[in-house]
Formats: sequence, structure tokens, C-alpha cells
Amino acid sequence: MEKSYPEYLERIKFLTGKLAKEIPGTVGGFGKLHKEALSEGALSTKMKELIALAISISTECEGCISFHVHDALRSGATRHEVLETIGVAILMGGGPSMIYGAEAMDALDQFEAKGVQ
Repeated sequence: MEKSYPEYLERIKFLTGKLAKEIPGTVGGFGKLHKEALSEGALSTKMKELIALAISISTECEGCISFHVHDALRSGATRHEVLETIGVAILMGGGPSMIYGAEAMDALDQFEAKGVQ
């Protein structure tokens, strides 16, 4: 089955919203870091989104890919710029940990609903 990245993006937003209710300090801190790291500076937001996309690809984080393709396009990146970015590999840890943390919380909710302790 083919993944719908727009639908997946909405699911990840929902899950991270739920996670924010459970651990607001951690998720809020990450949100502040995200905003500051991607704001305009010596590098444009577009360039930073393309770097984040390359990191997302190299760390195999599908949720991150959804976010950063979307946000790169919204920041003015062209198709060609996104395609050239795909080959860039840079290490990233924070974003994937947040996405997989949200997935782990979803798994916890599902197992608890089944009565697993």
C-alpha cells in the first residue's frame, strides 16, 4: 500500500499534539528549538528546510520527510531544489526521536486499550 504523505503529516501532527499533552515541557522545548533553528538568519528558512529534509532522508524518518518536504515547498523551494537535496546526508537526532516517540506513545495507547500490562 502506498503511503499518503499529506495524510501521514496530519497523523503525525495529531500524535505529536497528543504527546504534547502528556509531556508538554519536552515537546514545547522541542517546538521552540524547531522554530529558532529554522528561522531566517545567515541561512534562509528555505535552505534550512532543505538541510532538514536531507537529514530526514539520511535518518529514514518518514514523518520528518513529510514535514520538511511540505515546509520546504512552503518556504519557496522548487521541485528541482528538493530533488537535489535528496542526495544530501547529514546526521540528525532530535526530530526522528520526537516522531518515533509519538509513535511509541500510540503503541502504548493501543496495547493499554487491549489490556496489555
